[in-house]
Amino acid sequence: MFGKLYSTLFFILFFCHEPSDAQRKKETLLSEKVTQMMDWTSKRSVIRMNGEKFRRFVKAPPRNYSVFIMFTALQPQRQCGVCKQADEEFHVLANSWHYSSAFTNRIFFASVDFDEGSDVFQMLNMNSAPTFLHFPPKGKPRRSDTYELQVRGFSADQLARWVADRTDVQIRVIRPPNYAGPLLLGFLLAVIGGLAYLRRNNLEFLFNKNVWAFSALCFALIMTSGQMWNHIRGPPYAHKNPNTGQVSYIHGSSQAQFVAETHIVLLFNGAVTAGIILLCEAATSDIDTGKRKIMCVAGMCLVMLCFSWLLSIFRAKYHGYPYSFLMG
Repeated sequence: MFGKLYSTLFFILFFCHEPSDAQRKKETLLSEKVTQMMDWTSKRSVIRMNGEKFRRFVKAPPRNYSVFIMFTALQPQRQCGVCKQADEEFHVLANSWHYSSAFTNRIFFASVDFDEGSDVFQMLNMNSAPTFLHFPPKGKPRRSDTYELQVRGFSADQLARWVADRTDVQIRVIRPPNYAGPLLLGFLLAVIGGLAYLRRNNLEFLFNKNVWAFSALCFALIMTSGQMWNHIRGPPYAHKNPNTGQVSYIHGSSQAQFVAETHIVLLFNGAVTAGIILLCEAATSDIDTGKRKIMCVAGMCLVMLCFSWLLSIFRAKYHGYPYSFLMG
């Protein structure tokens, strides 16, 4: 009887002792990883990773922290202008978190450059940059852990909202002071004030209807071209395919746009407006008949061609739109 009791106790102690050792090793390894990540973060808010660091600190368990990684290509030979802009915004977000009073070891920010970690790009079947991914503490990244760059843009504020959606960690974005705007505004006001002072005896230009009409027209064109959307979302100027090198200036989705796209739309809208003005002047002015005919033909060409181009851009973004004009 005692033999059976000793055997049972030995069995329990042996098989209970082994998991405790494994658990202890797991906790020690996790503590070392967190300590190392905190040490890197104390030196740089965005940890630079290569393939080895990525596999050890992001892919391999155990891990009780989230990692937000920007996959980029910052080397000059890659000619990725968007990567530089996205990198600046990503650093603004990481610095805001690093110097926040709520800073903890729950989340870390890192980057993987293609020239330093091409094996990571191959591992994840990634063929474009920049790309933002969230690696949660447990499990594999889901579809929602991939940031929708083309839809939301890469501004630090949009990235902070994405971080909050994935981790419930609220980051208040704090940007370094930028004095360019106030200085430019002050210079503009000084120029206007100087011109008003020089012409203080003749301020009839302030009551010129053409000046006010042109100013209102410029404001309307800027607002209708999507400049405010760009200011809020911070989209890239254009997109360059890293595989083919082809540059896209028009976004293929109706839910997003590039900065270059708003400039193109602005020019076309301005050309259509100029054509309508020429048509109105040709019909109402008292100039020579030949010049009026030229104005009429030029106005019709501007309206027809530029409106057709605008409609083709609309068809390219809103797939299935049935109408077209001159251009299919």
